[in-house]
Amino acid sequence: MNRTELLLSQSHKRILILDGAMGTMIQRYKLTEEDFRTPELRNHPKPLKGNNDLLSLSRPDIIKAIHAAYLEVGADIIETNTFSGTTIAQADYGLEHLAYQINYESAKLAKEVALEYSEKTPEQPRFVAGAVGPTNRTASISPDVNDPGYRAVTFDELSVAYKQQVEGLLDGGADIILVETIFDTLNAKAAIYAIQEVFEEKGLPLDPKEGGIPVMISGTITDASGRTLSGQTTEAFLISVSHIPLFSVGLNCALGAKELRPYLKVLSENAPFNVSAYPNAGLPNEFGQYDQNATEMSGQVEEFLKDGLINILGGCCGTTPDHIAALAKTAAKYSPRKLEFVNDSDE
Repeated sequence: MNRTELLLSQSHKRILILDGAMGTMIQRYKLTEEDFRTPELRNHPKPLKGNNDLLSLSRPDIIKAIHAAYLEVGADIIETNTFSGTTIAQADYGLEHLAYQINYESAKLAKEVALEYSEKTPEQPRFVAGAVGPTNRTASISPDVNDPGYRAVTFDELSVAYKQQVEGLLDGGADIILVETIFDTLNAKAAIYAIQEVFEEKGLPLDPKEGGIPVMISGTITDASGRTLSGQTTEAFLISVSHIPLFSVGLNCALGAKELRPYLKVLSENAPFNVSAYPNAGLPNEFGQYDQNATEMSGQVEEFLKDGLINILGGCCGTTPDHIAALAKTAAKYSPRKLEFVNDSDE
């Protein structure tokens, strides 16, 4: 079996476990400005501290250790350290020229660790999801309240940036492309368009069942209204991204497991793909910290496991290997959500 066939085969057998937060783990290292500077960037004029994606180049040892910590507790899929790996997001640091390299090296690092653990546990192969973040600009909403027609970025600019990111991730060995934390579906559509272009150029089929690289899409419900930042309901979001054969569609970030449940139910009832969920460790406190421990989080997640709502489970902001270990243990007791396709000939 090739990597895609292996992933599809595993997804039929059990709920797959995605890793937890990268940023939360990086914070534990108490890094300084120097940790973010490679020798080539020693005299770079802008501050670089906080540009976590850059650590794949400057401190690969830390990123590998974080990947290994998640794999050690049972993660099937680890995400590359590339949430801000586009030229658009790297422009804040004056590092647009490093975007491809960041993605390539991040995927390569993650793949090395994933293959190492796959050898240790051949019955549980491990996979790398190339993380494609939303960028720090939105194509649907004006950042200027006095000029509602203004846009800080165009669809074409987004798709060019995403294309370079996807190329770097695939060249570095990513097994999956994960477009995540989508707050504006137009940004996601630009990412999907870029993925289609790259796949076409590389001669890859879009459908994973035909041997293509699986594509995962994960949106973000921003508040209790149940909508994305650009105003879409969960069902509208699903419809907007269903024009390509996805491996999975799901929700992550912004909310804790308890708050995410009604929206996952909508996806579960309507999606012809696998459904993924990786909530935050509860809602942030007044200091922006996440207080929910592993036991509490897995207890909340168990509610939608009992209902058979999901196929892929992980953690977002505030989650650690402890959380992922608890989720993996709980998920092992349940079967993955069943995909029921309507056969037109049977109607």
